[in-house]
Amino acid sequence: MKMTVKDFDLKSTILSGSCFRVIEEVDGSFTNILKDRVINIKQNKDELIVISSNNNNLESVIKEYFDLNRDYNVINQQLINNDNKMIEIVSKCKGYKIINQDSFEMCISYIISQNNNVKRISKAILDISNKYGKTVIFNNKEYHLFPTYESIKNISVDELRSFKVGFRAEYIRDFLDKYESLKDINTLNTKEATAELMKVKGIGLKVASCILLFGYKRLDTYPIDTWVKKSISEIYNIKNDQKTIEKFAENTYKEYSGIAIQYLFHSKRNV
Repeated sequence: MKMTVKDFDLKSTILSGSCFRVIEEVDGSFTNILKDRVINIKQNKDELIVISSNNNNLESVIKEYFDLNRDYNVINQQLINNDNKMIEIVSKCKGYKIINQDSFEMCISYIISQNNNVKRISKAILDISNKYGKTVIFNNKEYHLFPTYESIKNISVDELRSFKVGFRAEYIRDFLDKYESLKDINTLNTKEATAELMKVKGIGLKVASCILLFGYKRLDTYPIDTWVKKSISEIYNIKNDQKTIEKFAENTYKEYSGIAIQYLFHSKRNV
């Protein structure tokens, strides 16, 4: 399938760090495992070339996954109107989008991500998927989708530890124990949703924010880590602490705080 896109940078979007199972191929394309299919995608200027193990609703799936239905030009202008320092930051992030990923996979992935590096996170997710996920043959290779709740709901802490997730095994087990009792996040506002996720052992504010941003399209939330606090405090000459940064972002970036913080990270990463 070929589709025309505007203001989209596939490489910077897919390698932004929020997607843990993407493979950059030698031809410049990317193979990625979505909720229900495996895709290979390549960009040639304003054209995307996509092949998939499942062609059902492929164009709409790609548009949703890469947030191509959202007008980022409107968002960018609002961010700039609210803060003229965003002009330079936004200019460095042309075509960058927030990827919309499966919420169940994001919950477990970001629990695994705590005090961890991308290589180990990706390996753990791969190993869990290889054992419990549905097998998909794509381009003559075997891939595995991320497992469903039903397929891993009875997994033991010891088995989780065998996937090299360490102390996070107990957190994943607690999430699975509470999964069916958690309120539907989509029915809650962002503050309520954050509190609901934080009922799970090991899910703190940072992990909950990542889950909401990348798994539930909550653009008004964002992870505040040491890097974010330091960057914002230096750029805006404000106090480097959690509450000050939170209040500043809410007042300045408003409902697009998540995008603003991702832009800030992306622009610094690509200096």
